[in-house]
Amino acid sequence: AGHGAPATRRRRLAPGKGLPFGRLIGPVLVVAVWWAASALGQLDPRILSGPGDVLSTAGDLIAQGRLQSNVLVSLERAGLGLLFGVAAGVLLALVAGLSRTGEYLVDGPLQIKRAIPSLALLPLMILWLGIGESMKVVVVALGVAVSVYVNVHTSLTSIDGRYVELARVLRLSRWQFVRKVVMPGALPGFFTGLRLGVTSSWLGLVVVEQINATSGIGYMMFQAQQYAQSDVIIVGLVVYGVFGYVTDAAVRAAERRALSWRRTLAG
Repeated sequence: AGHGAPATRRRRLAPGKGLPFGRLIGPVLVVAVWWAASALGQLDPRILSGPGDVLSTAGDLIAQGRLQSNVLVSLERAGLGLLFGVAAGVLLALVAGLSRTGEYLVDGPLQIKRAIPSLALLPLMILWLGIGESMKVVVVALGVAVSVYVNVHTSLTSIDGRYVELARVLRLSRWQFVRKVVMPGALPGFFTGLRLGVTSSWLGLVVVEQINATSGIGYMMFQAQQYAQSDVIIVGLVVYGVFGYVTDAAVRAAERRALSWRRTLAG
């Protein structure tokens, strides 16, 4: 009995067994409350359209081809910004995390950028790069790079010093040390940074697509706001939300596979 008690306490302390697709419960409840409030006449359609109207509007936008074309443009911008941002964030984190000189040169500017909102950089980015696609991709990439850098750098600098000593004893080369010690040690931070980076890419997209844009989901929403079309605005929000949720779930799945050796409360 004495041996069973600690196990019982551990089971009670843990969050419990996960449910398949359990993370969908929250969004489904939000939609259900929204639908019920609309059906009961508690929502002013001029301010917030009901789910039925939003679905109907989405169908019309798809039939016209507007939704698909704008979604493809937004996906391209977000994808390029994420790709360049992740690459830059990882590279800068390695430079700052593996070299004291690199840390002195890189960490300060990145922390300053972290404190500056992307919206505040837009006037300068427009001045330097114009209002074309390059400006939009760079703004998205900057937000992603900072998120990835902070988390990867934190993981690198948190690697136990005993592993460094062990690598010296085993006479590992610099490349072997990076491959066998640094990269595995930085993976948890990389995936955390990647999840935040994915979120940053969509947040940056919302900003750049509503300023000096002629296409994209944000542009479609901005145009709808001019004509008080709340249903079109909500369609855009739903698209952003769905893409954000799906990409975050994909990163989570990759993280579970890559870090399957870890035993955590998340299971």
